[in-house]
This record gives sequence, structure tokens and C-alpha cells, in this order.
Amino acid sequence: MKMDDVPRQSPRVIGLIGGIGSGKSQVARVFAEETGGKIISGDVLGHEALKQPEVRDAVVRRWGASVLDAHGEVDRRKLGGIVFAKVSELTALEGLVHPWIKRRIGKDVEAFRRDASVPLVVLDAAILLEAGWDGVCDALVFVDVPRALRLQRIAGQRGWTQEEVEARERAQLPLSEKAGRADFSLDNSGTVEDLRRQVRSLLDRWDIPRAGPNP
Repeated sequence: MKMDDVPRQSPRVIGLIGGIGSGKSQVARVFAEETGGKIISGDVLGHEALKQPEVRDAVVRRWGASVLDAHGEVDRRKLGGIVFAKVSELTALEGLVHPWIKRRIGKDVEAFRRDASVPLVVLDAAILLEAGWDGVCDALVFVDVPRALRLQRIAGQRGWTQEEVEARERAQLPLSEKAGRADFSLDNSGTVEDLRRQVRSLLDRWDIPRAGPNP
């Protein structure tokens, strides 16, 4: 379904795609600030999925208690070091967490679609296309940032090494394919105000009213 074909009374659902460190979460926040819309975060849902007793127990059975932190929760960085090193292990983890995340995304989107006060829903998930979660989206927006800048941001914000980034990139679709599947594109290599201007341009194009003056 094209964005212009979505009934105006229904909240539009857009999915954000792009490379690691492209600032998709920042883009999601700007969309939400500009419209009063809602964000569904794949990262947040990933955390919640690993806290589900049945999922946590299955993770421990597969990879042992060494992947738990001092509080008995799954340490995502420890687990990531294991699963991103071997495709079969990543596939096993996806089999445990993806079904839960997909059900939750579906429920959240359905709830927001019933709420007439929600003008826009932004789905921010790193593996949106790879996991097949884009089926709920009315349009996909590619967040474009040069690789060198993305690596710089990742090192400063997450402390990941280039090797860790490359391991995660191998588990994702090539950026050229993501860009090719997008309906729209934003350049997030500049300032927040540069980004905000681009977001406002898309909102005008989609005929989605803005929430009001921003600070």
C-alpha cells in the first residue's frame, strides 16, 4: 500500500531502515515530536523479549548461565558476542525472540490504529526488513549516513569496535538493498535542524498535520 492510499483517519505507519549508527532512533523522535505520534522501538521490544521468563530460560538452556548479568538478566552484549560470530547461533536466537516481538508489534500497531488521536506510528527496528516486520508499514524511510560517520557515532555512543559493527552488519541486508526498498530517504548526517526540515517536508507531502510549535 502506498502512503497516499492510506485513509486519512487511520494513523500512518512508517518503518525506518538504514545502517547501524545512522540515527534511526533520533529520526523516530523527531517524527514523534513533530506530530505527537507514537514510536514502536525494536530495541526496546528486544530487551522486553529477553526478559520474558520462557525466552530467558530458553536462552540459558542454549547458551548457559554465563550469558546472564549479576542481576540474572540476559547480558545482550555477551549474548551478541556469541550469536553474531556464527550464523547458526544467530538463527537460533531469532527463533526464540522474533515470534514474541512480531506479535507485540502487531498488537501495538492495532491498538494505535484504533486511537483516533494518534496521527503517526513510527516503527524503529534495526532488522525490520530482515525479520519481515515491515508488513505493518504503509511506507519505508531510509536513513542515509556515510559509513565513516556511522562508525564514529557507534564508537562514541555504544563503545562497539569496528569488528563488532561488521559482525552485526553481516547479519543484515546490504545498505544498497535497503535503500532500494525504501519509499523515501532522509539524510541524517547534518544537524538536528537539518533533519527536522526534511521530516517536516515529508509530513507536508503526506498531509499529516504537525503537533504545534517545537522548543
